[in-house]
Amino acid sequence: MELTVGPCQFLWSVDRWRDFYARLADEAPVERVVVGELVCAKRLSRYEAELEGVIARLERAGKEVLRTSLGLVASEQERRLTRSLARADGLVEVNDPTVLAVLPEGTPFGVGPLLNLYNEGTLDWLARRGARRACLPPELPLASVATLARAGAGLGVAIEVWGFGRVPLALSARCYHARLAGRSRDQCRFACAQDPDGLPVETLDGRPFLAVNGVQTLSEAYGLHLGLVAELRAAGVAALRLSPHGGDMVALARLFRAALDGAIGADEAAARLAELLPGRRFADGYPRGAPGVARH
Repeated sequence: MELTVGPCQFLWSVDRWRDFYARLADEAPVERVVVGELVCAKRLSRYEAELEGVIARLERAGKEVLRTSLGLVASEQERRLTRSLARADGLVEVNDPTVLAVLPEGTPFGVGPLLNLYNEGTLDWLARRGARRACLPPELPLASVATLARAGAGLGVAIEVWGFGRVPLALSARCYHARLAGRSRDQCRFACAQDPDGLPVETLDGRPFLAVNGVQTLSEAYGLHLGLVAELRAAGVAALRLSPHGGDMVALARLFRAALDGAIGADEAAARLAELLPGRRFADGYPRGAPGVARH
């Protein structure tokens, strides 16, 4: 089973963003990396000048690179960014169906976890349209994952599932961070940069609930599916996705690699990961058919 590093969902400083991908290229045991802007088109201006250099470095290191689309395309700026993907080299990862309108028929592409891919009919349509791999929505139970993995094997579509990270739940046209700072979205002054792992949100009685990230809503707990490696492999899943967060993501990727290779057990890997990322809450309810926040 392979490892994919998904796109960074947060707004990091340019130096941190560039250094993160340099370490992935040089040190991380992952097969592919998804780069670009998933959440907010405005953020791309912060690191766009570095993007091609980062992609080239990853490819020189032998990583397959995909360029993510935005998860929500609404404004003219977002439409321009989407159209530019059709002119870029390499595979695009589609997270909004409107992206398909700018990709010529037959162009190979990947499917990201924000696209509503829940059944074999949708997978078949996407495969005929050019899909070559698909990261399934994180909320799917294992039985549905297995069904789609079997269908994908017959269609030539590699199936990937969420392995680590705050789970993406929703996108809004309004920016939570801008509103919290008393600003409009157009004049946000990148308020979301203050929370490089998302801003935790509690219920009125003080219980951990969600996290916000600009226009995005995420789970408060970090999805962690190390305990399901055997079941996912048996189901035919081709890759696990690691979503970038603060902390040592190279060390995290090495723990996943060791667990996938059988060098250490899943329980030991999870325990080491908890030491690596202290203070985080982990959950694996969705693939087990339980509430997403549950932990086995």
